[in-house]
Amino acid sequence: MVCLSEIVSPSTTSLPEACVKHKEPAMATTIDDVLDIVHRTGPDLLGGNANHAPMVAEALLTLGRPDAVLPWVEAYKNRFQEHPVSRAPLAYARWQTALGDRQRLADWVAFFDHVLLATPWQTVLQEWVPRLVPGLMAAATHGLIRTGHAVRSLAADETPQRLHELAEGLGYWAARYQVLPGTPSGRPTGQSPRAAMQEVQRLHGPDFDTRGSIVQHMQGLNEYPDFAQTIDLVDTADDLSAWLSELTETCAGLYLVNPTGVIAFVHAVTAPSALRLLLPYLHETDAQLAARYAWQTCAGIYAWYATMPPPARGSFTAPSATPDMLIDRAVAAGGAHTIKLTEACLREYALHPQAVYLAAAHDAVQRVGTA
Repeated sequence: MVCLSEIVSPSTTSLPEACVKHKEPAMATTIDDVLDIVHRTGPDLLGGNANHAPMVAEALLTLGRPDAVLPWVEAYKNRFQEHPVSRAPLAYARWQTALGDRQRLADWVAFFDHVLLATPWQTVLQEWVPRLVPGLMAAATHGLIRTGHAVRSLAADETPQRLHELAEGLGYWAARYQVLPGTPSGRPTGQSPRAAMQEVQRLHGPDFDTRGSIVQHMQGLNEYPDFAQTIDLVDTADDLSAWLSELTETCAGLYLVNPTGVIAFVHAVTAPSALRLLLPYLHETDAQLAARYAWQTCAGIYAWYATMPPPARGSFTAPSATPDMLIDRAVAAGGAHTIKLTEACLREYALHPQAVYLAAAHDAVQRVGTA
């Protein structure tokens, strides 16, 4: 058994220096240490929510806070459950029949373990991300997000633990695959994410019942046939990075102004930000298609949960807190979504310095807190 308190070794991941407090720790936890623990546990927690441990650990290391990783995992581990056992090998020729089959999660993980032994992980992403992006809502976008964190750690160093973590992320995505109504046509309207979000119909008033899971709520979009046209409200730009920045900026604003669906709106920021980590490994046409599905996912969250329209650009001012202070606040709050949103917002801010990202990271401590 691995003792959490005894694991100490060099850190391997980092954010831009402006966002990091502890830039040169002498000794620190690596993601491999955490993955040795987490890979004994299932991708879902007791109660059915996603296991955030590998994602939060990687985010904390990226934020330059290796000191916080093991205490966080120690406090979180009482929610773990055992990893499911593979039932039967998944045949490559019949992979589509197992897509979205929750009972075959362990089979999917074993399948990707086998593929990653024989094929460079970059090639696996190039082949499989385009197959999975139509189901980007899988596990409330946690399939994508876990995959994104895995890829960032693999890009820093290829180890057996990190390769298996990629198998876990892709397997989770495949087993929980969930499509939203609508597929891209060849006739998108060409609007930007900010302009297009103004045209998405909000489906509920301020007093609607938010009980149930994000997965269940997104299934409810099937009752609204007009939503199927939403994916064609946008067209991606030649500068896909800037296009994604506009999407995450818009969604950070939606998070700030909407009092309901707070965790869902967190995902509307962290999911497209995670997709950004995968885009360098995709062909251009596949990257453009993936971005369209990221838009659809964010628009679905807006349609179901929003009670307020998108705020005008420039509506928010940056908090007085520095990036270091925002990181410390997130670590002190301890919530998985608070930490992940803070990391994503600081990373997005480094690429596209808009105050809304810092405002969202600051707000997360109050409204997301320990969640």
